Amino acid sequence: MSSLRSVPARAWKALAGAQLGWMLDAMDFLLFTFALRAIQQEFALSSRSMGMLTSVALVASAIGGITFGRLADRIGRVAAMSLSILCYSLATGGLAFSSTLGQLVFWRALVGFGMGGEWSAGSVLVSESWPAEHRAKAVAMMQASWAVGALLAAGLSSLILEPYGWRALFLIGALPAVLAFFVRRNIEEPELWKASRASSARKRSLSSLASGTLLRRVLLGSLLSSCVLVAYWGLITWLPTFLATSTSGGGAGLSLTKSARWLILMQLGALAGYLSFGWIADRFGRRPAFTMFMIGASIVVPVYAYAAGNARVLLLVGPLLGYFAHGYFSLFGALLSELFPTEIRATAQGFCYNIGRLVAAASPYFIGAAIDAGGFRVALASMSFFFALAGGIIWLLPETKATELGATV
Repeated sequence: MSSLRSVPARAWKALAGAQLGWMLDAMDFLLFTFALRAIQQEFALSSRSMGMLTSVALVASAIGGITFGRLADRIGRVAAMSLSILCYSLATGGLAFSSTLGQLVFWRALVGFGMGGEWSAGSVLVSESWPAEHRAKAVAMMQASWAVGALLAAGLSSLILEPYGWRALFLIGALPAVLAFFVRRNIEEPELWKASRASSARKRSLSSLASGTLLRRVLLGSLLSSCVLVAYWGLITWLPTFLATSTSGGGAGLSLTKSARWLILMQLGALAGYLSFGWIADRFGRRPAFTMFMIGASIVVPVYAYAAGNARVLLLVGPLLGYFAHGYFSLFGALLSELFPTEIRATAQGFCYNIGRLVAAASPYFIGAAIDAGGFRVALASMSFFFALAGGIIWLLPETKATELGATV
């Protein structure tokens, strides 16, 4: 296996652009979870209604992911990614001017639409720009930028939320729009995509995804995505509120500032998880690496949920929760890209991942309803079931370690 030093400069540049886009995507999207309690109080909304706002964003992100995935196959990975960054940035700024629930829903949906598009275009850009032996590492480095974005969201929230309010927080979220122009001007489309566009003999229609081997891969990829995204969004949406809610209300009893710091530690664990997953997956395979993370998440999630009121345990287990319940996401950028041909790769990859988002859109709403009915502990701990289910589903898909994308069936 060659070293990372042999990877060409254009591949590193593609990775840097996708990393920045995904990092700022995470920051913009997660600012809402940190501001959730303040918005809930100002608009006098129930937990069920706040869960609905996140669900709306996830539905929109699924639509955006599928739309931008198709767009990336037509106009290019870089072009589609640039448009998605512009979309989520401007929509985050729009949230700052919301004065009704309807306006919150509109801008939140637009943030989600752009967020879904960024992953669909950016992950394929990285996969097609990097050699097979380092692909999972590269996607892991891209995915790790989500944790950096989450850290930025937590840091900005701890500095701005209490003294200046949630509207100031969202105004800062409009700044990533500048990145779209940098990406469009300085990053080239992958040679693999260019060659595919130039070859009329290898064109495939969308209908090819609805038959044979590709259909089975689409169905299993969508099911796998659905399981982990139900668990992830059901958990991550409510963690800041769980930490900031009083112990009498079933939460951890931390202040907004302190809960943000606890979440920073969790995101440091997530960062380690993202990065290590890529190396493990390139060394041992996609399926063994993913299964290890699913087992870990299934154990750690209920431990964390039932540690409410014990700040020391939450502090110690938090980084492990971040590691196991986040780090596996690097799988999707690598595995899904290795399952489909170039001509419809972004479309298929965007479809599988974002069908998962569409299914997961109900998770924050139902977890919010479960919290209203019976408290945080059982509601959050129940997410471990979906992590365990995903650990079994992965073995129904082929092992794609070191697959050359040009040879994909």
